[in-house]
Amino acid sequence: MTSERPPELPSYRVTLFFGPEPVEGEPGALACVFNVKKRSWKAGVQVSVEIAQAHLTQLRQEVRLTDRIAEALSPIGTEERGAYYARVDDLFAQAVTWCKLDLCLAAGLAQENQRIPAADLVPELSQSVAVRAAYVVTYVLTELDLVSDRQSPASF
Repeated sequence: MTSERPPELPSYRVTLFFGPEPVEGEPGALACVFNVKKRSWKAGVQVSVEIAQAHLTQLRQEVRLTDRIAEALSPIGTEERGAYYARVDDLFAQAVTWCKLDLCLAAGLAQENQRIPAADLVPELSQSVAVRAAYVVTYVLTELDLVSDRQSPASF
C-alpha cells in the first residue's frame, strides 16, 4: 500500500482588498491593499503594496502589455474596446503589486498590518515580472473576461 500525502496547501491565503489608489504624500506612487491570512494565524492582516507609476510604465513595456491586450481585443468591436482599455491600467497594477507581495511572502511576513514602500524590491520585482509575464498578462485578461478555455498562458 502506498502512502500518498495530500497536496501541500499554500501557506498564505491572499485576496485583493482594494486598489490601486494614489499613495498619500507619495506623488507618482500607487498602492493596492491585500488581505493576507496565514494558516497558523488567528486573523489576517492588511498589507499595502506600493509601486511607482514610472516602474509600472517600464514593466508594461517590458511585458509588451499593449500589444498583448490589442491582440486579445481584436475580435471585439471597436466601439466596445474603450470599456476594456479603461480597466487595463488598474488590473496591471494589481497583478504587478501581487507579484511584489509574493516576493515578501516568500521571505516571510510578520503578522501585522504593514506597508511595502514603492522603493522596496525594485530590481527583484522587475525580475519577477519578467519571469511571470504570462501570469501578469493572464491576470489582466482573466479579469477582463477575455481568456477562453482554449487559450493558455504560454500563448501570451
